Amino acid sequence: MIIQRVVLNSRPGKNGVPVAENFRLEQSTIADTVQAGQVHVKTLYLSVDPYMRCRMNEDTGSDYLQPWQLSEVADGGGIGVVEESKHHNLAKGDFVTSFTWPWQTEAILDGDLLQKLVPQLVNGRLSYFLGAAGITGLTALLGIREKGHVFAGANQTMVVSGAAGACGSLAGQIGRLEGCSRVVGIAGTDEKCSILVQEMGFDAAINYKKGDVAKQLRELCPGGVDVYFDNVGGDISDTVISQMNQNSHIILCGQISQYNKDVPYPPPLPPDIEKIQKERNITRERFLVLNYMDKQEASVLQLCQWIQEGKLKVRETVVEGLANIGAAFQSMMNGGNIGKQIVSVSK
Repeated sequence: MIIQRVVLNSRPGKNGVPVAENFRLEQSTIADTVQAGQVHVKTLYLSVDPYMRCRMNEDTGSDYLQPWQLSEVADGGGIGVVEESKHHNLAKGDFVTSFTWPWQTEAILDGDLLQKLVPQLVNGRLSYFLGAAGITGLTALLGIREKGHVFAGANQTMVVSGAAGACGSLAGQIGRLEGCSRVVGIAGTDEKCSILVQEMGFDAAINYKKGDVAKQLRELCPGGVDVYFDNVGGDISDTVISQMNQNSHIILCGQISQYNKDVPYPPPLPPDIEKIQKERNITRERFLVLNYMDKQEASVLQLCQWIQEGKLKVRETVVEGLANIGAAFQSMMNGGNIGKQIVSVSK
């Protein structure tokens, strides 16, 4: 059977900026028959995420991420529908997902590695299982619960960097739902800042490309910062950390400003900022959502409940067509999208 797939065409280099041409669309084939335990699936949606930048290097810098190989199909979070099944727990018409879904229009997959989805949990919006009700939402929720030390009634102020991105836009809302009294986002355009405040319930948002970020933070967080959901690292994070309170907490979710640089993860702090962190006893521990998969089921149900109740607003940037996944990746790495970046492959 002839299919289309996207392979890694070239590596940008450890310090290079990814471009669409790093990926290549090509024709390939899959088996016409399904073996015992396998399913034939048609791909519906693919997720494009910042962590994938690390997989473009020969060395990902991580013990849990495998590098993509040149001229081999890329993979990541995906959703599809079962076309044919020889797996005891999956039937034709079932919707399924996987963290290692190949970037191709159709595939033969091991049924044991797939998770069946219930569309009703997200009001029929299947793509949400790649974002707000998937690994992105889990990262925001469990990051806050496991590393944020948020307590209702404690009058805590949370700051979120990369706040208009897939994880950040959820983290700010979840911080409020979990008990933060004030939530301030940092984003890169006036439009993003407006959406954060008017649509997603942030108290305020700072466009880091305009004005003095440190001054704006002091004005918007007069009592200092108690919880920092860090998606970006670099100068922005240094500025936030300098205004954090004694015994406050950094949720180290991502460091997108550092992903195109050859630095260790998590990147070391400048000496003056590291001194502040130690003197104020600010926690800054690496957070990996995969270490909390025992809490996945209950957490997904909580996220779905908030979505159904309208308490968790979801934004997606949907790009149509597998051929455009490279361009979608480039746009995401350049901060051009709001919310989760999704590629719609088949209707």
